Amino acid sequence: MTLTNFVIISSLAALAWAQAAPNSKEVDGVYTDAHTLYVDLHENPELSGHEVQTSSKLAERLRRTGYEVTEHVGGTGIVAILKNGAGPTVMLRTELDALPVEEKTGLAYASKVQAKNDAGQDVPVMHACGHDLHMASLLGTAEIMAHSQQTWHGTLMLIGQPAEETISGAEGMIRDGLFTRFPKPDVAVAMHVGNELPAGMASITPGTYNTNADSLRITIYGKGGHGASPHTTVDPIIIAARTILALQTIVSREVKPGEMAVVTIGYVHAGTKNNVIPDQAELGLTVRTYKQDVRQQVLAAIERITKAEAEAAGAPREPSIDRYEGTDSVYNDPALAERLRAPLEAALGKGNVSTAGPITPSEDFSYFVSQGIPGFYFSLGGADPEKFAQAKASGAMLPSNHSPFFAPDVDPALHAGIAAEVAVLRNLLQGSAEDLRKSLQASAVR
Repeated sequence: MTLTNFVIISSLAALAWAQAAPNSKEVDGVYTDAHTLYVDLHENPELSGHEVQTSSKLAERLRRTGYEVTEHVGGTGIVAILKNGAGPTVMLRTELDALPVEEKTGLAYASKVQAKNDAGQDVPVMHACGHDLHMASLLGTAEIMAHSQQTWHGTLMLIGQPAEETISGAEGMIRDGLFTRFPKPDVAVAMHVGNELPAGMASITPGTYNTNADSLRITIYGKGGHGASPHTTVDPIIIAARTILALQTIVSREVKPGEMAVVTIGYVHAGTKNNVIPDQAELGLTVRTYKQDVRQQVLAAIERITKAEAEAAGAPREPSIDRYEGTDSVYNDPALAERLRAPLEAALGKGNVSTAGPITPSEDFSYFVSQGIPGFYFSLGGADPEKFAQAKASGAMLPSNHSPFFAPDVDPALHAGIAAEVAVLRNLLQGSAEDLRKSLQASAVR
């Protein structure tokens, strides 16, 4: 290829990417609807697996926009299809669920919802992870794509996935026939908002995007009795305390320095009264790793230490260790990530798209990728730009996802989310499905 031809081809590609980016008029035209849905969802969040009204609201709006919508997929999940001639099938996914967190943002539309969790406990509920903004972005994107079918062709598949926060919803939808009852996509796309970037910006992470996650429930068994007669008991609270401290040596003393691993004990449940030694204590753990061999090493160490501490204390029976949730890390197809950098830059501005390293949170988008579907999961800035600059200058930390104070700066974050998703979808929904697959394979070989 001559330099002249390369320049011409590059210029044509840049023009195509620029044309794929929605103009401000398109985004402004759907923003009111999207923002109205955002406020409604933020004010009325629902817990994982219970997103009945949330899914109904999103499904109704997508159906009204012209999509063929199927509800109750994998529980409360929804699938919305818009066919526009021959071409690739591209999936865009949003989450539906909120968290058991009491909102303290002070927003006029802050959640005051209380609900019962799966254990029957009354808990506050809040969209503390930005899923409300994801859903609002998807709605705005869906409306633009439906009203501009001359700019793309193929099949657009929108997914409203339940129970992301319990890393079970994606698997549930797949088990319910997501990729047999509906078209199997050639590419799957998702985004996540956070305060790591100012609103209006985005970042791309080729390769490993986040961590493997394992949720463990450990029950330590003792022998209960009177708090004034500890010699007649085997105190499971003492065993739990020793176990908690010992588990913290796994990362510091067993995992090779430089390898990523996190072992966090998120709760301890034991006892009912100050002068009663209980029969058992329960610990809740989250484990995060990047590599599979490190993952297995850490899980094995947790089991070894937990059993050894119980045996050392003379526990009447071995602890139970239940891994009740888990997901692999999300892997971004490198060729796909690099392909989509240009349309994101065209939509948000060249200086507003950066490259970022892997993050430590986890999520179950990996289940879709594990079905042999190339995936692209990118980060959207949510921080108020002025507050972000102040925090960076002072070294302060802005509220993270899952914080009771987390709330994205909706305008411009919602504008940016819609613009970014439309640009990505229009880029992918060009040519044939075979051309898309070949382009990714060719890029991977290079």
